Amino acid sequence: MHLLPQTKLLRSMHTVIRNRDAERGELVVTASRIMRQLVEAALELLPFEPRDVTTPVGQTYHGLRATDRVCGVSIPRAGDSMENELRVVAPWMRIGKILIQRDKVTKLPHLYYTALPADIARRHVLLLDPMLATGGTALAAIEVLLGKGVPEEHIVFVNLLSSPEGITIVRERFPNVRMVTSSIEERLNENAFMEPGIGDFGDRYFGTDIAA
Repeated sequence: MHLLPQTKLLRSMHTVIRNRDAERGELVVTASRIMRQLVEAALELLPFEPRDVTTPVGQTYHGLRATDRVCGVSIPRAGDSMENELRVVAPWMRIGKILIQRDKVTKLPHLYYTALPADIARRHVLLLDPMLATGGTALAAIEVLLGKGVPEEHIVFVNLLSSPEGITIVRERFPNVRMVTSSIEERLNENAFMEPGIGDFGDRYFGTDIAA
């Protein structure tokens, strides 16, 4: 588990997005700033290889180049919010989809749709979903990737908030999957929402919690 440094700046951004009275525009902009940090932290976990370049003054800089055998995979709908930040940082990157929705009564995940690069088995995968709550959706999505031949150790699960329960479930089932988050919450409540939490992030981010 890789937790972003809990700086005062990050806490101030969480204060904005967790505020139930936050304006949607402010929430979107602030959440995007955090998600950009998450994407950068996830890319840091990927393989790098040496690359030498010549500087404008004619000297050699012994640098690094990140692998290009990587793709993003988002879990709609909330996961779509993270795609823009991935495209900004790595506009060349392919992005697939795994549509899994959790039943609001049973809380169980259902797989509806997948669209993944044909060569995904040879790639590292950034799995994008802002919320890790019960862990059911994460487990189902990881199972899909493993079924397509992606090695467990090639998956980096990137989320905005994580519950202790969700982290435990993913680590117990898939110990080689790495996770990146900006916050580990206190607990899940009886409705499977995280506390202190952020509410339904997808509804708040895309504006579907607002009456016409």
